[in-house]
Amino acid sequence: MIERLQHLPPGIDGLRASGTVTEQDYETVVAPLLEEAARASRRVRLLYQVGPDFQGFTVAGAWADARLGLQHLDVLERVALVSDVRWMRALTQLISAALPCPVAAFSNAQWTEALGWLAPSAAGTTVSHRLLEDTGVLVVEPSGVLRREDFEAISRTIDPWIRTHGELRGVVVHARAFPGWENLGSLLRHVRFVREHHRNVRRVALAADGWAAELVPMLARHVVDVEMRQFPYAEFDEAWRQ
Repeated sequence: MIERLQHLPPGIDGLRASGTVTEQDYETVVAPLLEEAARASRRVRLLYQVGPDFQGFTVAGAWADARLGLQHLDVLERVALVSDVRWMRALTQLISAALPCPVAAFSNAQWTEALGWLAPSAAGTTVSHRLLEDTGVLVVEPSGVLRREDFEAISRTIDPWIRTHGELRGVVVHARAFPGWENLGSLLRHVRFVREHHRNVRRVALAADGWAAELVPMLARHVVDVEMRQFPYAEFDEAWRQ
């Protein structure tokens, strides 16, 4: 069976699997949770606990698990599997990089760590950004891997400005080296962010070191309609003045 977990911290939904999990469990417990979130345009931070008395899935239950997961990938913001079943943790870690939302596996002894990882305030932001309203320039400074949430936060900052002013005069990305993405979903969100905004940006300056920073402007000119230049990391002032 699957049941909803109660008394979790705000912003976290929880499910617990025990005994034998059937298709009916997904139809009566899991599907309503995800469908309600989709109707409310709410993304779910899900703790999925497999209890010590878990016995397995029926064939239909395993299919329902896969089907619901694929149908509602866009609703899931983060998923933490909490289980002492080693093969489930290993499989979760194996496929996590290919999923569009961050997924992590924990043992039951790591319950507190799982909740901390799921918490909306966990790890803060990996990308600081500020809009210089006197110049219409956005400054972006990554301090860790790029996450889906970072691009959504930047969109909330610049979209009202673009609606009012039509465009940004420029974007400056200031980073010692390209940090990479948290997972596949973060990469896809980055691609969508660029597609949605590149026509509303006059120039982009990369104040960054490393081979990736040198390569990006050469690749970008073939796919986006924006002028882009690369500067050394130490020449940030020169970059934003451009």
